[in-house]
Amino acid sequence: MHIQEWLETIPAVSIYLLVGLVIGLESLGIPLPGEIVLVSSALLASQHGEIDPVILGLCAITGAIVGDSIGYAIGRRGGKPLLEKLGRRFPKHFGPQQVALAERSFEKWGMWAVFFGRFVALLRIFAGPLAGVLHMPYWKFLIANVFGGILWAGGTTAVIYTVGIVAEPWLKRFSWLALGLAVVFGLVVTLVVRSRMKKAAAEAGAAGVEIPAQSEARATVGE
Repeated sequence: MHIQEWLETIPAVSIYLLVGLVIGLESLGIPLPGEIVLVSSALLASQHGEIDPVILGLCAITGAIVGDSIGYAIGRRGGKPLLEKLGRRFPKHFGPQQVALAERSFEKWGMWAVFFGRFVALLRIFAGPLAGVLHMPYWKFLIANVFGGILWAGGTTAVIYTVGIVAEPWLKRFSWLALGLAVVFGLVVTLVVRSRMKKAAAEAGAAGVEIPAQSEARATVGE
């Protein structure tokens, strides 16, 4: 069953809780399809009046901010061994190349990596735990976390809901054509993003990027 079809079978309150929980767990560092669930729920809200887009957006924002904050606390307490443990359990998401790539982004951008990481699947999972591992000052993390969570979760909800409202009459007239175009577009975007991520990870691995000791990382991020 398609995720949107499944969402249509559960009550609005359950959808609010589901969105907040999935996004919160993803932000905490567990690889889950938070963005897919949010987009599907926002699109569903545009077609079903019982789902309030404002409440949906607030639940998504809350899940994003709280999840990232918990991830930060876990990363700060667990340190480098936590990343190694996650790498063994989720090698496709927390492998050495992925960790090196995410860490390099933190070293270069600092708190902006947390903010803009909301819009990148890999960094969205890494942001909280890695910021904690690297001992980023909490006030910097909190500012980037709050504003990034509001812009990503709230903005995504608002945009998808609006698009759903505007496109609904058009989709009813050209449903099969729209579905075909959406599938093709989605596949192209997915392949392009996946190709770029693999290329970036390969370059990081070829450059011999390694996770630095906590003392070095702490000094870098704290600057």
